[in-house]
Amino acid sequence: MPNIEIVTQKISLERLKELAQEVFGDMVKVVVDVERAIMAAGGEMHADCEQILLENGSTQEDLWGANIYPDSTGEDFIEYQSLINIRPRVGNRGMEIEDEAIRSKVKAVIEQLVQ
Repeated sequence: MPNIEIVTQKISLERLKELAQEVFGDMVKVVVDVERAIMAAGGEMHADCEQILLENGSTQEDLWGANIYPDSTGEDFIEYQSLINIRPRVGNRGMEIEDEAIRSKVKAVIEQLVQ
């Protein structure tokens, strides 16, 4: 089973590239806890990252899925899509994070943790 890491402190771009190579090659799945400012990275499905964070004290409403492309820069570095983002109850009807405030929080946490 591919590695999934809970990232609470800086993670290197090189380590993200290693996690990406384990499954998809050019992309690593992440789930960000926007309240705790941590994320889980790696694995085959966002749901696996989500489960690990839930088991470690996160709450469902604070978790949002994204993909990181470690070899890309700018707008191509983060893709805000995941099945776990489909939440009609809170107005997010698709896989893409639609709320700009949540998207900004996800981006801020990723930028804070990736060095």
